[in-house]
Amino acid sequence: MKIAIIGGGAAGMMAAATINENSPKTEVVLIEKNDSLGKKVIISGGGRCNVTTGIQDISTVLSKYPRGGKFLNSAIRQFSPQTTYAWFEEHGVPLKCEKDFRVFPVSNNGKDVVQAFEKVFHSPRCSSVEAGEHKTKILFNHQVIKITHNNKTGFLIYFKTQKPLPVDKVILTLGGQAYRQTGSTGDGYSLAESLGHHITELAPSLSSLITKEKWPNKIAGISFIKSTFSTKTTKKYTFSGPFVFTHWGISGPAVFALSSLIAFEKFNANKPLKISLDLLTDLKTEQIITELKKFITANPNKLFKHALQQFVPLSLATISLQQINMSENKKNNELSNKELNQTVNWLKNIPLTIIDRKAGDEFVTAGGVDRTEVNPSTMESKLCPGLYFAGEILDIDGFTGGFNLQASWATGRLAGENISKIKNPLI
Repeated sequence: MKIAIIGGGAAGMMAAATINENSPKTEVVLIEKNDSLGKKVIISGGGRCNVTTGIQDISTVLSKYPRGGKFLNSAIRQFSPQTTYAWFEEHGVPLKCEKDFRVFPVSNNGKDVVQAFEKVFHSPRCSSVEAGEHKTKILFNHQVIKITHNNKTGFLIYFKTQKPLPVDKVILTLGGQAYRQTGSTGDGYSLAESLGHHITELAPSLSSLITKEKWPNKIAGISFIKSTFSTKTTKKYTFSGPFVFTHWGISGPAVFALSSLIAFEKFNANKPLKISLDLLTDLKTEQIITELKKFITANPNKLFKHALQQFVPLSLATISLQQINMSENKKNNELSNKELNQTVNWLKNIPLTIIDRKAGDEFVTAGGVDRTEVNPSTMESKLCPGLYFAGEILDIDGFTGGFNLQASWATGRLAGENISKIKNPLI
């Protein structure tokens, strides 16, 4: 039996490695249009590669997927974050779990993750040499332009320049259309459609957001460990976590998560999206006012903006006063209770006007192959026998923190295992 895996990213590499290890006499052809494997894997997590999450409770893990959590139940329970962690360590990649539950290689180098798979493909057990016991072949610089299917003869894969390749089974792991510079240009969607599948609406997810307000540019680089964003749409979305002000607006984990939740909201400069930012999530308004009054009483001649420095940097304190039309030179003994309350309310409910997503900045694609057309227990198509899917090509996406790679490892593993279970005439 010959199996083609189209796409040498996270899901494709895991599917290939799984077949290599579980069904060594099955011939695997891993097809990649780039000149190397795992380009997006290597640059993820700022080049460190956020391999998975340190969260162990599966229900909590599944809740981190705005789309596809229920679908992933079987895959992630079979190949959990803990199992993923163990797999990489067994394959020579020591991992570490940081305080925020993000898991990285100890080396902080995403290349080590890809090299673990390359060792599997080229080890004595899984040789890429056709004369070996294990027939695994990696075709680099091969762009698939068409796939045809016949129930009797299997699949025929057509390339841009090379001759067609006949195979018995296919796993599509071509990813979405985020990080287009790595080759994730949405090629898999048209291939899936040509084999009878439907693609849901697509949208960028995990992206920075551009604000109409220009003042964030003045404090670009200032970050907060925990703040809360809330949307003011028909359906209210709220997310708390770290974020950073940028030259164009806002970014960081909490913003990425919010952008995922609002992935299919339509907004632009003419029809903006209103959101609210609570900079001081863990402090109640009354607590802040009490602390400020203590400072004001003890320092009546100091500027009020210096009182605010207990909670925010001076540059942001200055902006807060500007935004409520208060003089930044106002002294504590000149401040009215109304002005004090107005300032604190602004810090707890900063109005922001979102006019766009940062183009090309998204990490994943929301939407993809319709989940209802794929068996979640096997990853096999319900419409085209012998066709499997894994990874971001599916209508699945998660928050930042290792959840998207975890979904790719788990679905790639499940697809590989189920193809391995098929009766193999070569054994």
